[in-house]
Amino acid sequence: MNNLSFVETADGSNTIFNASVGENYHSHHGAFQESQHVFLRSGLEYFLSQHNTTAVKILEVGFGTGLNFLLTADFCTLNNIQLHYTGIEAFPLTQDIIFNTGYNKYVSSELWQSYQEHYFNAFDKSVSLTSSVNLSIAPRKLLEFTTSDTFDILYFDAFAVRYQPEMWNDESLEYICRFLKTGGVFVTYAITGNLKRSLKKLGFAIQKIPGAPGKREMLRAIKEC
Repeated sequence: MNNLSFVETADGSNTIFNASVGENYHSHHGAFQESQHVFLRSGLEYFLSQHNTTAVKILEVGFGTGLNFLLTADFCTLNNIQLHYTGIEAFPLTQDIIFNTGYNKYVSSELWQSYQEHYFNAFDKSVSLTSSVNLSIAPRKLLEFTTSDTFDILYFDAFAVRYQPEMWNDESLEYICRFLKTGGVFVTYAITGNLKRSLKKLGFAIQKIPGAPGKREMLRAIKEC
């Protein structure tokens, strides 16, 4: 973990710089703002606006620090939504790094404490963090992930394609999207011509929407078949 260091982003929230990859875990324009805009608002809140449900299953590619999970779990707790959350992370962070992110200020103290206590317990099994939130973390690469579950929303939060092209190729996208239900939402901070073409071939309807601070646009896609 010597290749990792904390970086303060423009909105005052922390991210981590991975020297081995040459990239931050979140946008330097604002880790909190990006997570809130891309995944919480454009992913979860959009899905809930389209479906009359009080339960949701989310799969995340690139669990990282858990910021996307924490904001999602806090929102679901406040809004009486049952959350089943699965994160894929090939290189899990240590609990010490997780603890020192400073993300406790964005969520309830109960959720933060439970996350600290159960982080490692969630590896390869589902654990209850609160009465309405369950978390599972798969500590493996994307193409090694398998489950019998299907999901309502897919948070795709891999490193950018120029740093991690293997995560964005047709093989990886086809593989991971098989776990998304018909009518499910794929959401990511990026938008490229190749990504749009790949998802269209997989039966997705593409939505080009405003991006988080520092990015003009992002992609949301609905699985139609």
